[in-house]
Amino acid sequence: VQLQASGGGLVQAGGSLRLTCADPRRTFSNNAVGWFRQSPGKEREFVGGISWRGGNTIYADSVKGRFTISRDNYGNTVYLQMNSLKPEDTAIYFCATSRTAFPSSDAATYRYWGRGTLVTVSS
Repeated sequence: VQLQASGGGLVQAGGSLRLTCADPRRTFSNNAVGWFRQSPGKEREFVGGISWRGGNTIYADSVKGRFTISRDNYGNTVYLQMNSLKPEDTAIYFCATSRTAFPSSDAATYRYWGRGTLVTVSS
């Protein structure tokens, strides 16, 4: 397993969760990191990404203004802060290391993935 996502759980609509992506093999280095999610019966969806220094972030329209990505390069950890959660945010969330320094919504630009963490938002 290249990356380890954690922090998922059950939360009521309107609540918050913070997901953590750990990088024990130090694949982050000079690369961007992205978050994706997949719900049952749906294709994997881009959530957001952060550049290698953390100065640039991009988000899917569906989470913009509610989710925030940050990173701690010293600890090789990336975070996904999720606020104002909605039932439609229910999914397995994955983090991935990009091949480049800046994030993209294209999953093909990511080369290292980890096991996801389940987020369930009840109405």
